[in-house]
Amino acid sequence: GVTYAVVAERLAMAESSVKRMFSKGGDMPISRIDDICRIINLDFADLARRVADTQPLMLELTLAQEKAVVADRTLLVVAICVMSQVPAEEILATYDLSEVKLVRALTQLDRLGIIDLRPGNRYRLKVAKGFRWLPQGPVMEFFRKEVLHDYFAGGFDGESEMLLVVHGEIGRGLANSFRERLMRVGQDFSNQHLADQKLPPDQRRPYTIVIGMRSWLMAALAEMHRRKP
Repeated sequence: GVTYAVVAERLAMAESSVKRMFSKGGDMPISRIDDICRIINLDFADLARRVADTQPLMLELTLAQEKAVVADRTLLVVAICVMSQVPAEEILATYDLSEVKLVRALTQLDRLGIIDLRPGNRYRLKVAKGFRWLPQGPVMEFFRKEVLHDYFAGGFDGESEMLLVVHGEIGRGLANSFRERLMRVGQDFSNQHLADQKLPPDQRRPYTIVIGMRSWLMAALAEMHRRKP
């Protein structure tokens, strides 16, 4: 690796000054960053990308970000695709969308801080693996109004389809354990989706899983529930 002494020699500076420059409260002008990049054979743009890659990922969006996403149907479609890390070329091949509109949507998602848009319409998703939409936010409201009925109207009897509703009472201490296990199922599904991107399109089929768990009684049970004296 490159030592402080090597950097100091190349910059014609004292080693102590270089150490101060690299310290937490140090002051490093842009010109010095360029010089150091040349010393370590690193392009400044690559350095910026590496710094961006170390930033913490978001577990959820802000209310303002979600409002912006649902306000534009094209932006919403592209946002759903990038959340699943679908490449730009596949979005164009799958949806009735021009490249101009796709680039516009990707640029807007970059401005919203949801992705880091890179050359060639490549992008880095800036949300964490455990990401979820705001429970009472605009996107989930859209889901409840326009998606939920359509989804559950299906017979769930097609190839590899299923619908399972289980009611029961479990200890409070175990409820969170079940929740975490269900979240892992969702993550396993997402990981398999990414792994199968290498398969040709005719060997893949779209599936949507909806995982939920509530402390709740359906009306038929609640109406006949014996009241406590």
